[in-house]
Formats: sequence, structure tokens, C-alpha cells
Amino acid sequence: MVVAGGFGVGKTTFIGSVSEIEPLRTDALMTSASEGIDDLTLLPEKSHTTVAMDFGRRTFEGAGAVLMLFGTPGQDRFWFMWDELAEGAIAAVVLADTRRLDDSFPAIDYFEGRGVPFLIAVNQFPDAHGYSPDEVHAAMDLTDGVPVLLCDAREHGSATAVLVRVMDLAIAHARQSLPLPLEGAST
Repeated sequence: MVVAGGFGVGKTTFIGSVSEIEPLRTDALMTSASEGIDDLTLLPEKSHTTVAMDFGRRTFEGAGAVLMLFGTPGQDRFWFMWDELAEGAIAAVVLADTRRLDDSFPAIDYFEGRGVPFLIAVNQFPDAHGYSPDEVHAAMDLTDGVPVLLCDAREHGSATAVLVRVMDLAIAHARQSLPLPLEGAST
């Protein structure tokens, strides 16, 4: 499962809140080299950034599923990592921030272009206007098959609900992709 989205949208926080293991993080201190490149206008407290990936694991005993969670870096200059992180992905969560929805479009384009099912999880930042999922869906001009959920990436239950929904999406996609049995063939 891939967790993607723009810079500072909460991918590291999301994985940290749902992972049953101590997440692997590749955070680095932001330096003056990022000045003028990384927009910190809405993130004045941000001092570190993911430079390769985040990794976590979540087991759903009742479903017999173990999800490996790979969080992508958000800045364009680290996008070379995305192909490696998304290899074999069954689905993706695209985290969005309503204060800067445009930052989500590259991730949407990425997964659409590769046929990976995904959903939008709007991370509810305290100073962001509260839009409904339908309003976000319309604003992003998403196809009918792309669900939009509201979440708080800091809260275990909220982030877990997103994972459950994206697992449902992955299962539905897999069922649609299975070849139909031949007529009259026994199974």
C-alpha cells in the first residue's frame, strides 16, 4: 500500500499513527538548500522532510491481511523514488490538504496512469476550511470510482478507517481484474 501526496500533507504522520511497528523514517533536516524550493508558508513548524520513504506495517487479523505501508517523499526532486515504492502496490492513499489541493494532482496522475486504485484522504488540518467529501470530489474533478474520505492523520482510528476503505477498494479492483471462468468449465 502506498501513501502519497504533496509536501507536508501528513504522510509520515499517517504511517506513524497506524503502524504496529516502529516506522522506518528517512527524515532529514531541512537546510537552506530548500529555501525558495519548498513552500513552508502553511508549515512554519516543519523542520524535517522525508527524503526516500517511510515504511510501516499493519496487520488486520480478521481479514488475514498484512499491509506493508510505503510513504513517498512529497517534493518533486525525490520523485525518482516513487517507481520503486509503488512497484507491486495493490492500492494507494493520496493524502490531500484542502488549503493546497493542487499539490495532490501529481499523485493522482501517477496512480491513474498506472492503473493503481486509489482514494483521496483529506487530512483535516486545524486551520483548513472544512469541506465535505462531495465538495472535494467536485473540486478535484475526480471520476466516480475515486472515493474521498476525511481523516486526521494523527489519530489511529481515523487513519485506520482510511486503510480499511482502501483495502476494500483494492479487493474490488482485484475482483474486477480476475478473468471470468469459461462457460461450462468446472472450478
